[in-house]
Amino acid sequence: MLNPNDYVTTNRVLWDKKTPFHTASAFYAVDDFVAGTNTLKEIELDLLGEIKDKTVLHLQCHFGQDTLSLARMGAKVTGADFSGVAIEAARALNDQLQLDAQFICSNIYDLPSVHTGQYDIVFSSYGTIVWLADIAGWAKVVETFLRPGGRFIFAETHPLTLMYDDNLTSIIYPYFNKGMIVENEQGTYADREADITLPSNTWNHSLADVLQSLINAGLSITAFREYDYAPHACFGNMVEVAPGRFQIKGMEGMPPLVYALEARKPND
Repeated sequence: MLNPNDYVTTNRVLWDKKTPFHTASAFYAVDDFVAGTNTLKEIELDLLGEIKDKTVLHLQCHFGQDTLSLARMGAKVTGADFSGVAIEAARALNDQLQLDAQFICSNIYDLPSVHTGQYDIVFSSYGTIVWLADIAGWAKVVETFLRPGGRFIFAETHPLTLMYDDNLTSIIYPYFNKGMIVENEQGTYADREADITLPSNTWNHSLADVLQSLINAGLSITAFREYDYAPHACFGNMVEVAPGRFQIKGMEGMPPLVYALEARKPND
């Protein structure tokens, strides 16, 4: 039987180690962010719409750039992540920028036990659910924190892409969730030369699993979109075909690389 504490601890150690490399990387370009760059991308901005004065909960926020971008857009934002190192970095950025975002250090499944309240929007994006074993439990957490009539905005790497190796040249994993994938990560997507070699535990979740989990949690899918590009060059063998749009070299425009959705909680 899967012991959730084992995989959570393994992955937390990995992300604690990754974070200092990420905050120093060209990939995250913290200096540009401090100077005013909004790190949110067209894909999620189109679904978010006007968020001024909205309350937003950002799940798996890493060190908070997107959370703080939401705050700069006028939202009242709370970010949550299980990495204490990342949350410390997020709080430092918040203080540096003199914003009023709040940050909570918590495993996503434990969040309802350490934080209360409901939000106009729950938000999550890119490379998040691959770290979660229980997709039904994830969907329930999303539902718990949405007010009646609230929206869940989600953008994520397409599960088809996650069938490939890190260079997107060979299919090595099943599309469907066949259980935990155990790997030794070397470096990180933001700094491939980073001095990191640590185990990771991940899961592939099909589109059907994601959509059905949200439906089973009582949410209605009101928008669903797929894209033939990714807004980040987070895999090897990617080429920039337009500013901020990356595709697989040799397969440009062919496979889906990202999907995004909006789900709504019914009004009482």
